[in-house]
Amino acid sequence: MKIAISGKSGCGNTTVSRLVAEKLHIRWINYTFRMMAHDKGLTFDELRALAEQDDAVDRELDAHQVALAREGDCVLGSRLAIWMLEEADLKVFLDASEEVRAMRVLSREGGSREEKIRETAERDLADSARYKRIYGIDNTDTSAADLIIDTEQYTPRQIADLIIEQLMR
Repeated sequence: MKIAISGKSGCGNTTVSRLVAEKLHIRWINYTFRMMAHDKGLTFDELRALAEQDDAVDRELDAHQVALAREGDCVLGSRLAIWMLEEADLKVFLDASEEVRAMRVLSREGGSREEKIRETAERDLADSARYKRIYGIDNTDTSAADLIIDTEQYTPRQIADLIIEQLMR
């Protein structure tokens, strides 16, 4: 069983994918830019800047995640999981407004409201441009998803339950 969960920054990908994996007692794969930056001895912003200049950064991260996912049952949570793990049994896209996502990032990272709204918008544009350039993926086109969930309406646990209900159908 393979479940792919995607969404933009602040949608709850990490929390929800972890909860689904825990509830199903399967591996959770969520290798992120933050983890990769740590592994490479860089800051998150340094790695993001490098990724803007070198497509190999994204390709390495995405290939690593997909290779891990192909080893067996798992929940893969990543920005591109629903597009990259084509054989997933269930593909879920988590959605939320830009402002809600920015406020979630603010609560996680600190800073100012205006700063996080601006950073979230800039990150969305930069990420979308990179995904389109590198893979030809339009991450605003959710037609690859079997299930789209507006995360503003539910708690993470409720979202995990909705995903598991869909999987059991």
